[in-house]
Amino acid sequence: MSDMHELKKRVYEANLRLANSGLVIETFGNVSGVDRQAGRVAIKPSGVAYDTLTADHMVVVSLETGEVLDGSHRPSVDTPTHLALYRGLAGIGGVAHTHSLYATAWAQARRDIPVLGTTHADYCHGVFPCARPLTPAEIESAYEANIGKTLVERMEGLDPKAVPGALAANHGPFTWGGSADDAVHQAIILEHLARLASETLRVDSYPRLVSKELLDKHYLRKHGKGTYYGQRPPKP
Repeated sequence: MSDMHELKKRVYEANLRLANSGLVIETFGNVSGVDRQAGRVAIKPSGVAYDTLTADHMVVVSLETGEVLDGSHRPSVDTPTHLALYRGLAGIGGVAHTHSLYATAWAQARRDIPVLGTTHADYCHGVFPCARPLTPAEIESAYEANIGKTLVERMEGLDPKAVPGALAANHGPFTWGGSADDAVHQAIILEHLARLASETLRVDSYPRLVSKELLDKHYLRKHGKGTYYGQRPPKP
């Protein structure tokens, strides 16, 4: 993608989808998308209500420096977190951040969301991990960038395609995908899985985790090399 206006349009549409999903209220949350070839990131402006947003409101910043390249508004205060994720997680094309109820509750508890059932296993090949809390020094200086740093640290050794999100401790969820729209899709799924885990713990305080065999079966039948979920692509 090399058209800045197309990037802004796609990110705008993804932000509207996030608002329509019910995962954000007022000015909470944000979605961004990256054009790696051009070195540009488009993101929601800071503090602007979703019902007043337009594509022109999206702010474009440099992937390398964070400098504003296009737009008359301030970018989201979470922009440094998004940039850290793009720099640290290879191949992701979009990032979504919410303060959705259940996923944020797990973040506030500083707990990974465990794999308690096959619904989770269909979408994430393991726990949704929670990053460590920031140190006082990390809070004092470059706070938002350091949130991204802790998320990237927590994802070390994990495939961001197989684990499409993580929790910032005491803060909330960040999800990612191949595009801004895909990142929103993952945010919707994550919130549902966080709620399922919460409700399961209400029924049984010590639930059994799914086996590795069951986790692999459900994830790989949908996302693996020999996937048989869904329909075959049409023949050319």
